[in-house]
Amino acid sequence: MTAPANPIVIIPARLAATRLPDKPLADIAGTPLIVRIWRCAVVADVGRVVVACGDAGIKAAIEAAGGEAVMTDPDLPSGSDRVAAAAETLDPEGAHDVVVNLQGDVPEIDSATLRAVLTPLAHPEYQMSTVATLMDPSLRDDPNSVKVVLALADGAAVGRALYFSRATVPSGDGPLYHHFGLYAFRRAALRQFVSLPPGSLETRERLEQLRAMEAGIPIGVALIDRPLREVNTPEDLERERSLLADSPD
Repeated sequence: MTAPANPIVIIPARLAATRLPDKPLADIAGTPLIVRIWRCAVVADVGRVVVACGDAGIKAAIEAAGGEAVMTDPDLPSGSDRVAAAAETLDPEGAHDVVVNLQGDVPEIDSATLRAVLTPLAHPEYQMSTVATLMDPSLRDDPNSVKVVLALADGAAVGRALYFSRATVPSGDGPLYHHFGLYAFRRAALRQFVSLPPGSLETRERLEQLRAMEAGIPIGVALIDRPLREVNTPEDLERERSLLADSPD
């Protein structure tokens, strides 16, 4: 296998979020959150962009903006399952060799980050990839700031994931890396991933990517320059509304 030749970006979205109901349709400076994310993905120009919808209202919002959307079972257990279901509906023959799972909570993801998540897949040993940045020291003990332990050569921009945790790992002196939930999968790896039951580490840490690690799926990690701003709570939403008040598009 070589570098991705024909990626597809799929954004999973549903309305039934516990902490922030109706999040995808939340208005930010006159534009629904999900439409902002879709536009960022289109601008990045890494491949076809589709929103995998669990609700008809999301599909309508994307199509009104000129985007492509597909309905999926609203009862699917995770965003990865929704992405996989959409990929099989849209492309059952596997013409898209890599699927990017862009979660629907990052309203201002930049093009460089979307391109970066594909770079580990230029290395044939990696079947799945994600991104991380140096951890802000103020977040090192925050269980909501997920850490990734990396095997990373000096000066390298891509490393191999050894473990993901909510704990402060590794211990001792040295950098910590802050993981963000942007993923790219080779098609076979995505099919394998969603076919697996949750593992014990995944259940214990409440981190879906540990299912891949427990199954022996190698994960490459691309380093990015800045953290991603995620919208998961009403406070996050108000922050984005303030930051983007003068940016309607």
